[in-house]
Amino acid sequence: MRATLLLATLPSLLVAQETETTLKDQKALAVTIYNDNLALVKDTREVRLPKGEARLAFQEVSAQIRPETALLRNLTHPKDFWVAEQNFDFDLLTPQKLLEKYVGEKVTVVRSVPNADGAGAKEVREEATVLATNNGTVLQFADRIETSVPGRLVYPKVPGNLRARPTLVISLNSGADRAQQLELSYLTGGLSWRADYVANLAADEKTLDLSGWVTLTNQSGAAYPHATLQLVAGDVNRARERRMDNVAFLSAGAVKAAPPAPKMAEESLFEYHLYTLDRPTTLAVNQTKQVALLSASGVPVRKEYLLQGQNYYYSGSYGDLGEKQKVGVFVEFDNKESSRLGMPLPKGIIRVYKRDSEGRAQFVGEDNVDHTPKNELVRLKLGEAFDVTAKRKQTDYKSLGRQGKFGYVHESAFEVVLKNAKKEPVTVSLLEPMPGDWEVLQSSHIPTKEAAGTARFTVTVPAEGSATLTYRVRVKW
Repeated sequence: MRATLLLATLPSLLVAQETETTLKDQKALAVTIYNDNLALVKDTREVRLPKGEARLAFQEVSAQIRPETALLRNLTHPKDFWVAEQNFDFDLLTPQKLLEKYVGEKVTVVRSVPNADGAGAKEVREEATVLATNNGTVLQFADRIETSVPGRLVYPKVPGNLRARPTLVISLNSGADRAQQLELSYLTGGLSWRADYVANLAADEKTLDLSGWVTLTNQSGAAYPHATLQLVAGDVNRARERRMDNVAFLSAGAVKAAPPAPKMAEESLFEYHLYTLDRPTTLAVNQTKQVALLSASGVPVRKEYLLQGQNYYYSGSYGDLGEKQKVGVFVEFDNKESSRLGMPLPKGIIRVYKRDSEGRAQFVGEDNVDHTPKNELVRLKLGEAFDVTAKRKQTDYKSLGRQGKFGYVHESAFEVVLKNAKKEPVTVSLLEPMPGDWEVLQSSHIPTKEAAGTARFTVTVPAEGSATLTYRVRVKW
């Protein structure tokens, strides 16, 4: 019975006079953007509402608003203020949409006809009914049917369900006849951000200067002028819904180290990190912009040459395992205050540059970095070494069959020749993943046990010279 009474009030609300509000009424705007194409918008506007039942057309909201998340609050006069119904009108006004809405209705066709004396032309107006707009237009005149428009069309009015811009239409009850501050909050797609970093290596490759930027992209179909901007870094869980989306989703900077810029204020928020821009900014429609995130100079960095092995090397006879194996080049640094950093780093791409002999910055590699808390290690693979090479071969192999509770036992011997064409010595680390129960029986260089299934060998290769690692391993698995 209560449900019946509530529904009975809706018709009167639906025919109430409509009040429109646009960006000119906006008093405050706050946008919080998450990593995964999601944003929270809080739009505060001053609107004069009549007392009692009213319809509010809240215009210029995001075209990718999630209407089920919309919440309208009255900040001025919350007493006797309540919302009965809200509708998102996303069918936007275009010439084609207007024509489609008039199927079955009458329009006026205006065309120019030359005067009988050949001087000038006059306008002739005819009424016609729009029969269809599929793959063309079909018009029915009083004495004929035409399949093309013989002039321009004049419509008596714009249909009420066709809007010039995305609009949330809210049926509400106002407790006062006065100007009121209304805050509409909602979640929307089409807004995203990512972190981009620029690192400049020093000439001796022992320190770097790091600049962090936030790259913002607005494809939501709405503008956000002079907004308070906040960013949430972290993986926020979102419930999967089986629903039909109303609107389809729309689908290298300066290499010079930036001068020190104010960092975005950072704070913990639940299990995430919140970054706040210290000034309002405008996110225009279909725009990508960058704002400064952080700046640090003289960050100590470590460089490593790494040759990565494979665990299948140790379970069969393979002989030559590669004429030339790639030696990876890595750099790493600590995200600590003692290293002139110590700020939670949002995930993004770090691009690394180094100056050549003429002082020009050259790109030397890039890598993705995940969300990195304070006091954690940042490790980047920049590429493969040109002047440091490796050749690996298996010098001996034998299967020792089954032994006790273990499966098959294999014994292998290897030789790795490392060459260095540089004019200074380098140190190369070899990470060898070894399966099962393993033991290094003999080695020219003392290994360390990196992990349960990994051995690390460290080999120094002289300038413009070579070094050879030999070792024998027994594995049981």
